[in-house]
Amino acid sequence: MVNHDDDAYKLEQLLESLIKMVGKANHNVDSLQKRVSQLESIIKEQQFEHRETGPIRIYSRHPHKSTENIPVHV
Repeated sequence: MVNHDDDAYKLEQLLESLIKMVGKANHNVDSLQKRVSQLESIIKEQQFEHRETGPIRIYSRHPHKSTENIPVHV
């Protein structure tokens, strides 16, 4: 004889486990999306800085300043 209450309890436990697993997966996806957004903003910022500084300069724009004091971005 099959105990329906026991089967219902097992199904309930399985459903709860699945809900917890999905919740953890969603949390991990949210965390990953946040990190990707951070990386995208860093890359955009670096691209902007690169456009602002232009190509690498061999000579200083300011003859009275040493080239050692002017930052060069590679």
